[in-house]
Amino acid sequence: KLTRTFAEMENQRRRFEKEKEDAFEYGGFAFARESLNLLDNLERSKLSLENDEKLKNTETLKKVTEHLDVINKDILSIFKKNNIEPVKSINEKLDPNLHQAMMEIEDESKEPGTIVQEIQKGFMMKDRLLRPSLVGVSKKKIEKENNNIKKSEQNKEKQEEK
Repeated sequence: KLTRTFAEMENQRRRFEKEKEDAFEYGGFAFARESLNLLDNLERSKLSLENDEKLKNTETLKKVTEHLDVINKDILSIFKKNNIEPVKSINEKLDPNLHQAMMEIEDESKEPGTIVQEIQKGFMMKDRLLRPSLVGVSKKKIEKENNNIKKSEQNKEKQEEK
Protein backbone atom coordinates (compact mmCIF):
# COMPACT_ATOMS: atom_id res chain seq x y z
CA LYS A 1 0.00 0.00 0.00
CA LEU A 2 2.81 2.39 0.82
CA THR A 3 4.40 1.94 -2.61
CA ARG A 4 1.07 2.61 -4.32
CA THR A 5 0.60 5.81 -2.30
CA PHE A 6 4.08 7.03 -3.25
CA ALA A 7 3.40 6.22 -6.91
CA GLU A 8 0.11 8.14 -6.80
CA MET A 9 1.85 11.12 -5.18
CA GLU A 10 4.54 11.07 -7.86
CA ASN A 11 1.95 10.90 -10.66
CA GLN A 12 0.01 13.76 -9.11
CA ARG A 13 3.21 15.83 -8.86
CA ARG A 14 3.96 15.19 -12.56
CA ARG A 15 0.41 16.18 -13.56
CA PHE A 16 0.70 19.38 -11.54
CA GLU A 17 4.06 20.22 -13.17
CA LYS A 18 2.61 19.60 -16.63
CA GLU A 19 -0.43 21.80 -15.88
CA LYS A 20 1.87 24.52 -14.56
CA GLU A 21 4.03 24.39 -17.71
CA ASP A 22 0.94 24.50 -19.95
CA ALA A 23 -0.49 27.45 -18.02
CA PHE A 24 2.78 29.31 -18.44
CA GLU A 25 3.17 28.45 -22.14
CA TYR A 26 -0.45 28.89 -23.21
CA GLY A 27 -1.66 31.39 -20.61
CA GLY A 28 -2.31 34.02 -23.28
CA PHE A 29 -4.25 31.64 -25.52
CA ALA A 30 -7.64 33.29 -24.97
CA PHE A 31 -6.13 36.76 -25.36
CA ALA A 32 -4.40 35.69 -28.58
CA ARG A 33 -7.64 34.27 -29.98
CA GLU A 34 -9.47 37.53 -29.23
CA SER A 35 -6.63 39.55 -30.78
CA LEU A 36 -7.25 37.86 -34.11
CA ASN A 37 -10.47 39.87 -34.39
CA LEU A 38 -8.39 43.05 -34.35
CA LEU A 39 -6.40 41.81 -37.33
CA ASP A 40 -9.58 40.78 -39.18
CA ASN A 41 -11.23 44.15 -38.58
CA LEU A 42 -8.13 45.97 -39.77
CA GLU A 43 -8.19 43.98 -43.02
CA ARG A 44 -11.94 44.59 -43.47
CA SER A 45 -11.41 48.32 -42.95
CA LYS A 46 -8.72 48.38 -45.60
CA LEU A 47 -10.92 46.53 -48.10
CA SER A 48 -13.83 48.83 -47.35
CA LEU A 49 -11.70 51.90 -48.03
CA GLU A 50 -10.29 50.42 -51.23
CA ASN A 51 -13.82 49.73 -52.49
CA ASP A 52 -15.13 53.22 -51.66
CA GLU A 53 -15.91 54.98 -54.96
CA LYS A 54 -15.21 58.44 -53.53
CA LEU A 55 -11.70 57.48 -52.45
CA LYS A 56 -10.63 55.43 -55.49
CA ASN A 57 -7.32 56.56 -56.96
CA THR A 58 -6.84 59.34 -54.41
CA GLU A 59 -3.70 60.24 -52.50
CA THR A 60 -5.67 59.97 -49.25
CA LEU A 61 -6.54 56.34 -49.95
CA LYS A 62 -2.92 55.56 -50.76
CA LYS A 63 -1.67 57.09 -47.50
CA VAL A 64 -4.33 55.46 -45.34
CA THR A 65 -3.77 51.99 -46.84
CA GLU A 66 -0.01 52.38 -46.37
CA HIS A 67 -0.58 53.16 -42.68
CA LEU A 68 -2.98 50.23 -42.32
CA ASP A 69 -0.36 47.95 -43.90
CA VAL A 70 2.26 49.15 -41.39
CA ILE A 71 -0.13 48.46 -38.49
CA ASN A 72 -0.92 45.03 -39.95
CA LYS A 73 2.80 44.19 -40.20
CA ASP A 74 3.37 45.37 -36.62
CA ILE A 75 0.57 43.16 -35.32
CA LEU A 76 1.90 40.15 -37.25
CA SER A 77 5.38 40.88 -35.87
CA ILE A 78 4.03 40.90 -32.31
CA PHE A 79 2.22 37.64 -33.03
CA LYS A 80 5.42 36.07 -34.36
CA LYS A 81 7.36 37.12 -31.23
CA ASN A 82 4.70 35.33 -29.18
CA ASN A 83 4.80 32.15 -31.30
CA ILE A 84 1.55 32.91 -33.12
CA GLU A 85 1.89 31.99 -36.78
CA PRO A 86 -0.58 31.96 -39.69
CA VAL A 87 -1.68 28.57 -40.99
CA LYS A 88 -0.47 27.85 -44.53
CA SER A 89 -3.45 27.34 -46.78
CA ILE A 90 -3.27 28.33 -50.46
CA ASN A 91 -2.19 25.40 -52.69
CA GLU A 92 -2.04 23.07 -49.67
CA LYS A 93 -4.13 19.92 -49.30
CA LEU A 94 -7.14 20.36 -47.03
CA ASP A 95 -6.23 19.30 -43.48
CA PRO A 96 -9.35 19.11 -41.27
CA ASN A 97 -7.13 19.73 -38.24
CA LEU A 98 -6.09 23.15 -39.62
CA HIS A 99 -8.68 24.11 -42.24
CA GLN A 100 -12.45 24.36 -42.44
CA ALA A 101 -13.83 23.97 -45.96
CA MET A 102 -16.56 26.53 -46.59
CA MET A 103 -17.14 25.91 -50.30
CA GLU A 104 -16.02 23.92 -53.30
CA ILE A 105 -14.69 25.71 -56.37
CA GLU A 106 -14.47 24.02 -59.76
CA ASP A 107 -10.84 24.12 -60.84
CA GLU A 108 -9.51 21.61 -63.35
CA SER A 109 -5.92 22.81 -62.88
CA LYS A 110 -5.80 21.71 -59.22
CA GLU A 111 -6.11 18.29 -57.68
CA PRO A 112 -9.45 17.88 -55.84
CA GLY A 113 -9.17 18.86 -52.19
CA THR A 114 -6.50 21.50 -52.84
CA ILE A 115 -7.12 24.86 -51.19
CA VAL A 116 -7.63 27.54 -53.85
CA GLN A 117 -9.15 30.35 -51.78
CA GLU A 118 -8.67 31.58 -48.22
CA ILE A 119 -11.72 33.30 -46.78
CA GLN A 120 -10.31 33.85 -43.30
CA LYS A 121 -6.73 33.23 -42.20
CA GLY A 122 -6.17 30.63 -39.50
CA PHE A 123 -3.53 30.84 -36.78
CA MET A 124 -1.51 28.50 -34.56
CA MET A 125 0.00 29.28 -31.16
CA LYS A 126 3.02 27.00 -30.92
CA ASP A 127 1.47 23.58 -31.57
CA ARG A 128 -2.14 24.54 -30.78
CA LEU A 129 -4.73 25.80 -33.21
CA LEU A 130 -6.11 29.24 -32.29
CA ARG A 131 -8.60 29.15 -35.14
CA PRO A 132 -8.85 27.18 -38.38
CA SER A 133 -8.47 28.76 -41.81
CA LEU A 134 -11.80 29.13 -43.59
CA VAL A 135 -11.12 27.99 -47.14
CA GLY A 136 -12.49 27.09 -50.54
CA VAL A 137 -11.24 23.81 -52.01
CA SER A 138 -10.98 22.67 -55.60
CA LYS A 139 -13.24 20.08 -57.15
CA LYS A 140 -13.50 18.65 -60.63
CA LYS A 141 -16.29 19.66 -62.96
CA ILE A 142 -18.93 16.98 -62.80
CA GLU A 143 -21.38 18.40 -65.35
CA LYS A 144 -19.03 17.91 -68.29
CA GLU A 145 -18.42 14.30 -67.34
CA ASN A 146 -22.17 13.66 -66.97
CA ASN A 147 -22.88 15.36 -70.32
CA ASN A 148 -20.17 13.30 -72.01
CA ILE A 149 -21.62 10.09 -70.57
CA LYS A 150 -25.14 11.04 -71.72
CA LYS A 151 -23.89 11.94 -75.21
CA SER A 152 -21.99 8.68 -75.55
CA GLU A 153 -25.08 6.74 -74.42
CA GLN A 154 -27.24 8.63 -76.93
CA ASN A 155 -24.71 7.91 -79.69
CA LYS A 156 -24.78 4.21 -78.81
CA GLU A 157 -28.59 4.17 -78.92
CA LYS A 158 -28.59 5.88 -82.34
CA GLN A 159 -26.06 3.40 -83.68
CA GLU A 160 -28.11 0.48 -82.36
CA GLU A 161 -31.26 1.83 -84.06
CA LYS A 162 -29.48 1.88 -87.45
